[in-house]
Amino acid sequence: MAAKKVIAICQSGGEFVADRDGALTYTGGEAYAIDIDQETRLDDFRAEVAEMFGCGAEAMAIKYFLPGNKKTLITISKDKDLQRMVSFLGDSGTVDVFVMSEDDAARNLSNMPASRSSRTTVSEQVVPLVVPIDAAYDTTNTSDQLDLDLCDGHPLCSIPASSSDEKHRRAAMQWENTITGVDQRFNSFSEFREALHKYSIAHGFAYRYKKNDSHRVSVKCKSEGCPWRIYASRLATTQLVCIKKMNAEHTCEGAIVKAGYRATRGWVGSIIKEKLKVSPNYRPKDIADDIRREYGIQLNYSQAWRAKEIAREQLQGSYKEAYKLLPFFCDKIRETNPGSFATFTTKEDSSFHRLFVSFHASISGFQQGCRPLLFLDSTVLNSKYQGMLLSATSIDGDDGIFPVAIAVVDDETEDNWHWFLQELKSAISTSQQITFVADFQNGLKKSLAEIFDNCYHSYCLRHLIEKLNKDLKGQFSHEARRFMINDFYAAAHAPRLDGFQRAVENIRGISPDAYEWVVQSEPEHWANAFFTGARYNQMTSNFGQEFYSWVSEAHELPITQMIDTLRGRMMESIYARRVESSQWGSKLTPSMEEKLQMEASLTHSLEVLLTEGSVFEVRGDSVDIVDIDHWDCSCKGWQLTGLPCCHAIAVFNCIERSPYDYCSRYFMAETYHLTYAESINPVPNVDKPSLSESAEAVVTVTPPPTKRPPGRPKMKQFESVDLVKRQLQCSKCKGLGHNKKTCRAFS
Repeated sequence: MAAKKVIAICQSGGEFVADRDGALTYTGGEAYAIDIDQETRLDDFRAEVAEMFGCGAEAMAIKYFLPGNKKTLITISKDKDLQRMVSFLGDSGTVDVFVMSEDDAARNLSNMPASRSSRTTVSEQVVPLVVPIDAAYDTTNTSDQLDLDLCDGHPLCSIPASSSDEKHRRAAMQWENTITGVDQRFNSFSEFREALHKYSIAHGFAYRYKKNDSHRVSVKCKSEGCPWRIYASRLATTQLVCIKKMNAEHTCEGAIVKAGYRATRGWVGSIIKEKLKVSPNYRPKDIADDIRREYGIQLNYSQAWRAKEIAREQLQGSYKEAYKLLPFFCDKIRETNPGSFATFTTKEDSSFHRLFVSFHASISGFQQGCRPLLFLDSTVLNSKYQGMLLSATSIDGDDGIFPVAIAVVDDETEDNWHWFLQELKSAISTSQQITFVADFQNGLKKSLAEIFDNCYHSYCLRHLIEKLNKDLKGQFSHEARRFMINDFYAAAHAPRLDGFQRAVENIRGISPDAYEWVVQSEPEHWANAFFTGARYNQMTSNFGQEFYSWVSEAHELPITQMIDTLRGRMMESIYARRVESSQWGSKLTPSMEEKLQMEASLTHSLEVLLTEGSVFEVRGDSVDIVDIDHWDCSCKGWQLTGLPCCHAIAVFNCIERSPYDYCSRYFMAETYHLTYAESINPVPNVDKPSLSESAEAVVTVTPPPTKRPPGRPKMKQFESVDLVKRQLQCSKCKGLGHNKKTCRAFS
């Protein structure tokens, strides 16, 4: 079958404009057409686009819209993303592709119009502010306006004009006329202060406020004896601010003085805001380097970091305001996605306590097509007010992650887990026996037994091993503990009792205490030899690295935007998998088809002894009994995975039956289609409701009392890490927990 082709209309140099419903329209710029198909590589596409627009291929961002959705831009970052775009939009013949780069962002920054008074000059428009300037600067508090020669107790270097490069001079020259003299008018004092900042940078001098309040601003040059002065006050009977007096003469030779430039975190934030929108991972070090190169201002790391935080809040909205929007947000989720669950609770003082969200498409997909298997896990949130994200995820027929429900809580406590499970039961409302793979601590063991009275609880192996290490800390050498943990995994995965007993006997040989710990840890909840539920060989609760990567991208956002970002990711995933699965031609999902074929390749050396009933004897390296009526084999592989083992397939080959008739229905492509039959719909105006909508909120939610502590936040390691950490061992007495220098036996 010929590969799909599509004409990509590549557009660059314009800007997005949002209408009242949140739909985006791209205006301005240039456009070129390029033929692409499913064989086109992203690197080749980038190179051709870069040649057309004359921009760098490395720093290029390529985005497009999904059909019928003009509110969410999809990013193309790898070859598979490009192939999916062609697959999604190939039938339409053309696709609008939007090309952005850091150079484009910088160019847009100097071309976007800004709101200014009639007397301001064109050069003043080089730094537009998307939000009102008053939001970034307090008209009565000048504590945020810090001289760069002393900020946070650290001296900062000034960059003399004589050493500025050409790019810096161009940036400075754009602002030379932001202050023109007496009678120049501004809309507010904040606008006047903004213009003054730019003017001082362009002319290379520092200044001090003599008077700075809501009625007047009086400023002098910071250099002793310099006559430069400016005075502005409100124009009578209006809200305008007018320059009443100005002495433009400098005797301090401007930037040659050592005072340095004057800047604020808010001002730097407004400068970097547009670039941060294009590059969310814009590092403070890069911010400081760019500000120094382009404007001649030298920032330290903490200033650049704080400026980034201000710019991020201007782009994403206030963390505090996001909590106030929770009632509106939950209503919008239920309105736009009927059948969804979105509830929140507050404490007695109206501060945020808990938020639970489960979309109808997730509930339906779990009920219709996913295995009755749920993974419960928690993730630390490093936003301004911290918190924990609790999640219940399932697994689709192709072993892909399928989020069912999420919750944001103030802390991981027994009460919060109990509440989450109650909400989860209300949402999924199924009579099926569900297997939960979860920790046994934090009250989960008790809550699961109470709320899901007929469920199976599989203890997460990772949490078990962490507890084993903690309870028996300091008793074993590194090598002994490594062998012990390997034997523990072997005991858990052993399908039959004899394999389990061999593994735990090996642990007894290392340590009788460890053996007793294992025996007392309720193996019926974690060992394959005893566990009666169906967990399809899934032994740990942190299944699904893709979901955790979504969380890591959004965990610093305000609460409503974080949930909406995860919703967007889930929406994209459902659509992409639905389109991708429509191309499948096999009965099973691709990963299960591969596993079945692997088992089938092992049947050549097996001998089947035929009988008249449904029970067969299969001989190979061992003798196994297969009961095809009960889908059972003595090797336990069929029962543990849901796919026929090699012994069962050998029997089917002999009696001329199809192995596909004996595979779990959850692995069928038809069931997979049911999983992704429903869609998650966009939730418009998440962060900017209309006045009438915001006025409807009856409950006022305030942020929780906890705030992020100082210092770099500790990130949760989602990837598997080595749980066997090497212990200190003395080379003299061979004891653990100390070295030869601190050994008391030989002191």
